[in-house]
Amino acid sequence: MIQAAQVASKFTLFTHHAKTFPNLVTALRNSMLRTGVFKNEKTAEEQVVQVLNFDIHLSKDFRGKRFVERITECIPIESKNEYTYDHRKEKTLEGKFDKFFDNATQFFIKTTDKELYTYRNILEYVDGKYIITNPISKENLKEMRNNMDDKDLEEFDKFVEKHWSKKQKTKTTKRVKKTKEE
Repeated sequence: MIQAAQVASKFTLFTHHAKTFPNLVTALRNSMLRTGVFKNEKTAEEQVVQVLNFDIHLSKDFRGKRFVERITECIPIESKNEYTYDHRKEKTLEGKFDKFFDNATQFFIKTTDKELYTYRNILEYVDGKYIITNPISKENLKEMRNNMDDKDLEEFDKFVEKHWSKKQKTKTTKRVKKTKEE
């Protein structure tokens, strides 16, 4: 499923029975490790996080009625290069050591405590009603908009404006229509 979602797929649907979003990521990561394709937990988790845009969590009440309990967005955290390479400019051995230890500290932080994603509920079922709780990230809004025809795009922009304009301003730009040659 992860491999299929990584290549040539607009979207991938699958079911899982994890109770929380972190449990879903962990279960999928562990499944990838069990296949033997990955040896490193962080690498496997990174692959999972790159394809999980949204988790639509279904639940069932005591009467057996199924409903969407929440929709959670997965937001990958991009790794930034925070190393300094200024040690060559240092005149003293002490300065060079300081730069080395600064870089070594960054390296160990990145390899031991690296957070690969964050997540947030964008919709929740509360007391019989659906409540929009957080805005969708700009990146996912952009991807969603790129896959809509003009009519759907207009309605979607109205929906975003109605529900999230106070929480997050998004750019509403017109798409350039492609010519037949493109």
